[in-house]
Amino acid sequence: MDSVKNRFAAKPRHVTAQQVADLAGVSISAVSRAFTPGASASSRTRAKVMKAADALGYQPNVLARSLMTGRTELIGLVSNNFDNPAFMEIFDLFTRRLQDHGLRPLLVNLSGNSDPKKAVAMLRQYNVDAVIIASSTVSKSFVDSCVAARIPLVHAFGKASPQSALHVVGADNMQGGRSAAQTLLDHGYRNIAFLGGPRTASSTLDRRKGFLTGLKAKGLLPVAEVFAGSYSHDAGRQEMTDLLAAHTVDAVFCGDDILAMGALDACRDAGRKVPRDIGILGFNDIAMASWAAYDLSTIRQPIADIIVTAVERAIQLVEHPALQPKPQLFACEAVLRGTLRKR
Repeated sequence: MDSVKNRFAAKPRHVTAQQVADLAGVSISAVSRAFTPGASASSRTRAKVMKAADALGYQPNVLARSLMTGRTELIGLVSNNFDNPAFMEIFDLFTRRLQDHGLRPLLVNLSGNSDPKKAVAMLRQYNVDAVIIASSTVSKSFVDSCVAARIPLVHAFGKASPQSALHVVGADNMQGGRSAAQTLLDHGYRNIAFLGGPRTASSTLDRRKGFLTGLKAKGLLPVAEVFAGSYSHDAGRQEMTDLLAAHTVDAVFCGDDILAMGALDACRDAGRKVPRDIGILGFNDIAMASWAAYDLSTIRQPIADIIVTAVERAIQLVEHPALQPKPQLFACEAVLRGTLRKR
């Protein structure tokens, strides 16, 4: 028993930089430089420090380092779409990309009646280096509070406009909407309806606008337009149920994959065969869209590209806060599966 106690006592829980310096035979400042990316340290010194650190089980204290650098390496990751399974996939990609850069996400939920000012206060308390909004919509008060606090801000999946002071990285939703219209027309559909998400969501509005533009180019209008209160399976299912009861349609463009999955289940409930009786087209191409239970045709937005670019833009803003906003939009493309009839 004594030998066990001695073994644990030999390695204190918190190894200090001074202990590493003593073992490596270097100064404590050399230890700091060896663990600081871009700092000047010879390869020989760095190797000695790393060997000593490995032997002692040392890891640099990030909190202590933040006091010296003024940076916490925390990035606020903010959304109001936690009820949408698509965003679990998005958060997975965001957190892994941030970790690849040695950064840590601080999740903030702005769903429901969450107070935007309290959210900003929390972000300031943790002194985040930047904030990434991972949602198509966010309250103006949240954005204004971040700007007033001089927190670097990137809006992923947001709407780009010449008047916006935000750094926006997202999909070209209007182009995606036009692509949806062309895809359905190419498959011979003519009695087409639109089932969108919330009317307040910029992504819904832009996808609808592009979709209408694509139909009008061929002299058509949608048979019906309906909007769900949220991006949820239940909302899509209910809106589709009502749509089928009130209108004769041969295809529906859903402005979101989760809505489209709800619409598919509503068709099954009503005894309507997909794609024999009706075609369904979604938007996003989340992982679930390819599941055999849905096999959903959809318009793919390049989610991974958007996330990589948003993280890189946030890092740039930390280094260069005065960087002028320059929206970056990515094109969307059709992914054909089993919910549209053959051409």
